[in-house]
Amino acid sequence: MKTLKEQLQEDLTAAIKARDELRSSTLRLTLSAVTSAEVAGDAKRALSDDEVLQVIGREAKKRREAAAAFEGAGRAEQAARERAEGEVLAEFLPKQLTDAELASIVAAAVAESGASGPQGMGAVMKLVRPQVEGKAEGGRVAAAVKAALAG
Repeated sequence: MKTLKEQLQEDLTAAIKARDELRSSTLRLTLSAVTSAEVAGDAKRALSDDEVLQVIGREAKKRREAAAAFEGAGRAEQAARERAEGEVLAEFLPKQLTDAELASIVAAAVAESGASGPQGMGAVMKLVRPQVEGKAEGGRVAAAVKAALAG
């Protein structure tokens, strides 16, 4: 079975052969980020698929933030490119939870922890985080937990 990094490299080769500039540049930058993560620290090491997923997630988040910044600055063309790059990266990430799925996980965690009010946020987050890791952005999770504890 192929590792995620090998899959990225194969897709990069296919994109280059297909002359898909957007896809090839996005995958090149992502593989560069993976390589940087491998050599960070004391010794070079191969990343596990979960660690590669985290790198891809960080890269996708950078694209979303850059798209929002470009949009705010009135640069729609660059914002559209950043969104397109984010869509390329999304193919490699696990399917994101819907708001309803996230709300049900949060509601179950609130019931399990017995938390009420804002002071119980840490306890609920501790239960929710392992279940939604990689499937929902942290800010979205925190907002759902706050909403559940507030009402």
